[in-house]
Amino acid sequence: MKKFSTLITILMAFAQALYTQDHQFDPPWNKPPESKVMFTVPGIDNVPDLYGDINDPQLVIFFAGNQFMCIDELLAAFKVSYPQYQRVFAETLPPGILAKQIEGGSITIGNMRITLQADVYTAGKSRIVQMMDRLTDTTAYAYNKLAIMVQKGNPKKINGLKDLGRRDVKISMPNPAWEGIGKRIEEAYVKAGGEPLRKIIMQTKVSDGSTYLTQIHHRQTPMRILYKQSDAGPVWYSEAFYQQMINHPIEMITIPDKENITATYMAGILKEAPHKEAAKDFMNFIKSKPAKDIYKKYGFITD
Repeated sequence: MKKFSTLITILMAFAQALYTQDHQFDPPWNKPPESKVMFTVPGIDNVPDLYGDINDPQLVIFFAGNQFMCIDELLAAFKVSYPQYQRVFAETLPPGILAKQIEGGSITIGNMRITLQADVYTAGKSRIVQMMDRLTDTTAYAYNKLAIMVQKGNPKKINGLKDLGRRDVKISMPNPAWEGIGKRIEEAYVKAGGEPLRKIIMQTKVSDGSTYLTQIHHRQTPMRILYKQSDAGPVWYSEAFYQQMINHPIEMITIPDKENITATYMAGILKEAPHKEAAKDFMNFIKSKPAKDIYKKYGFITD
């Protein structure tokens, strides 16, 4: 009986090791806030794009998702500069999804329904322009360029955007329907290989399954590459930079300026913001040197 019990223990440990291996790259990649009970189960119960205090927040910020790596330090620095605000809630979902949440007044993730109204909304310039009827006091605060994220060692020998049109290359591509980066990447495809390259990647390869359109590209693209489901993914430079920063086995292929595009990150206060004073203070903060230094640390351009 003792030997049987020992065998069961060994098998359970082995199974747990395999499970851990299966989910070794799963988010959250940020450091979760401290609580009396820490309960995150990779692949089962994990909500990496919701941050902070959902109960009675003093400030609610909707960030375009690809800024997720900055959030820990950004909110900590904001609380130091403005200590009157200690309960802050933030979301880092795709900007198109956040826009729908603002318009509809709620979002459901799993079994959780969130009805908090945003005070501040951040996104790319084009999305901010689309939302101008709901925003006030908009400002630009950071910039970005594109890069290509590939598996460690670059086994497919990808050198640039044109290589993403190859039949043997599986791509993870942001869906332009709700990801602003998707449309900007399409612009880069046209710059690199004309309309034929864009059609191959966005039509032919989507049809045959070798281009995978993501729902949350800032999570799915690195995970698909890390788990070898995709060979490459066009991403913001800061995203590939961050994955290398945390020592995940990926590499970055830079894109020349003549084929690249520049993104402008903007923020605005919602006209119906419940916490207008806090929103104004955050807008002042995001333009400050401490905030710009944090964005620069994670690969964004701030000058």
